[in-house]
Amino acid sequence: MVSAPYMQPVPERCLKTLTENGCEVVVVEVNERLSEEELLEVIADFDAAICGDDRFTERVLRAAPRLKVISKWGTGIDSIDQEACRRLGVAVRNTPDAFTHPVADSVLGYLLCFARKLPWMDRELRAGSWNKIPGISLGECTLGIIGVGNIGRAVAHRARAFGMTILGNDPVRPAEEFLQETGLQMVEKEELLRRADFVTLNCDLNPTSRLLMDEKAFAMMKPSSVVINLARGAIVKESALIGALQQKQIAGAALDVYEEEPLAVESPLMTMGNVLLAPHNSNSSPAAWQRVHDNSVRNVLEVLGGAQ
Repeated sequence: MVSAPYMQPVPERCLKTLTENGCEVVVVEVNERLSEEELLEVIADFDAAICGDDRFTERVLRAAPRLKVISKWGTGIDSIDQEACRRLGVAVRNTPDAFTHPVADSVLGYLLCFARKLPWMDRELRAGSWNKIPGISLGECTLGIIGVGNIGRAVAHRARAFGMTILGNDPVRPAEEFLQETGLQMVEKEELLRRADFVTLNCDLNPTSRLLMDEKAFAMMKPSSVVINLARGAIVKESALIGALQQKQIAGAALDVYEEEPLAVESPLMTMGNVLLAPHNSNSSPAAWQRVHDNSVRNVLEVLGGAQ
């Protein structure tokens, strides 16, 4: 079963290797992701799945007695019940470090948009207003990076080139060589939130990061600060973010991911002028996509070959 959305437009190119190796491929139509109920309708007869953020719960896994491997298209596997997979003997594979560079580029893009006020000047000029909105230089700003893994480190290298002061927070301390190269200072989350002009979330979604940014966290931030989330929607408590924006506890937000996707058209975020929104697309990169296509197929064949 192939339900990864990014493979849907090019199945013949992506899946030729599977058919050449004796696999019957069924492409399941999907809009962003399959729910538990949608998976229950189709999963029973499959030996393998290449998926996006489909909800592979224990209930789904128990309804798939033939399933040997779930190959996640991309890196994050938080939508898969990994403990149930271990108990039921279903291998879980992914592509680590899949989208480090495009996501890090997107973070810097949002930093520049907010610092230099680029979208807002464009809007005003098109509306007939010759308004010189004041901006700031990134070199005047402090960036807080929550999650200093592959993407967080790539963001730090880029931010260093702009002369930013960089703070980091992560349970695992990065290598000293990296800290020296970037000047990143590892601090407690509370200090990072208090000091940063921009807070970028680049951590995995896990029990310690779920709803990490809640009412208490936003209350610690500067009224002039901006939060950027291109990681996982559930890291941010969306109602708390909306409240913080409405009460001017923070100045803005850039979001590529949401608690529920697609983002509802009636969400207050849709009408906020100080929020930049994108449709879970910060991984956009044809070269990176092709690497993940190839590795997702390879993961399936390696497990099925070993099971034969």
